[in-house]
Amino acid sequence: MDTDAVFKALAHHERRKLLDRLFAENGLTLNELCKGLKMTRQAVSKHLRILERANLVATLKRGRDKEHYLNPVPIHAIGERWIGKFQRRHLGALHDLKNRLEGEKKT
Repeated sequence: MDTDAVFKALAHHERRKLLDRLFAENGLTLNELCKGLKMTRQAVSKHLRILERANLVATLKRGRDKEHYLNPVPIHAIGERWIGKFQRRHLGALHDLKNRLEGEKKT
């Protein structure tokens, strides 16, 4: 796995948005992914190529359509390597505390 390619792919907010959309609904075509985005079709294609090179998106040709699928394995591997070094339980407790405190500020 090319960790640098994964970090580069995840660094851009539009690519993360595409991954979120594939998480919500896997197997989308380019046209379906473009709906509701403020990007050109060419820009979406460029971002998808970067995600494919990082192995975060896999594709399947069905006739004339190319379906895009999220591959969460590289993200999991990064989490295991980087977050696994720390104690997850403690990080989880800090995250929960942060969310509770921020929730109290809003009320």
